[in-house]
Amino acid sequence: MLTSFFQWLADSVLALGYPGIVLLMAIESSVLPLPSELVMPPAGYLVSKGQMSAGLAVAAGTLGSVLGALLNYLLAVVVGEPVLRRYGKFVLVSERSLDRTEAFFRRHGEISTFIGRLLPVIRHLISIPAGMSRMALGRFVAFTALGAGLWCSILTYLGWLIGRHGGDVARAIGPYVHHTLLYYVLPGAVVLVALYVWWRRRGTPGR
Repeated sequence: MLTSFFQWLADSVLALGYPGIVLLMAIESSVLPLPSELVMPPAGYLVSKGQMSAGLAVAAGTLGSVLGALLNYLLAVVVGEPVLRRYGKFVLVSERSLDRTEAFFRRHGEISTFIGRLLPVIRHLISIPAGMSRMALGRFVAFTALGAGLWCSILTYLGWLIGRHGGDVARAIGPYVHHTLLYYVLPGAVVLVALYVWWRRRGTPGR
């Protein structure tokens, strides 16, 4: 049996439709604290019931994430770091979170806008240091879309599994998780590491 809360989330996503997913994920990707885990898994559940399309749900989530990230990016470009540090707390951006995100961006470079989409806290703030550093808009959108698309796909898949197996999720999804880890997640992780190493070497003088 699904919890009443999850069922309520699924009913709400169904009522809002794909435009609602775009809006909610745009909010999640901005400075407001709306977890994507409350949006995409219910959409995946609806996919399992034939009430939504997986492709359209992921596309809507990705589009919303990019729009929200662009808002943060433009905010950083327009107001700059001093203003954000002074007044960021009024839009739920603490100095501690900003310091952590800036350090992550400095350490990993522009590809952090891709990697950061998969990490909590970093996910919705990584666009700010990208804007501060005037990262090329095309690369910012491309990296953000790739990371957001991957994250939305994972959450939608989890919701689909919940819809397929209901209250017996833990036992029933074992084979699916094993298959996904073996054929998709692990190879994907290898590719990400290889891309990261290539990116770092590409930006290192003398290489």
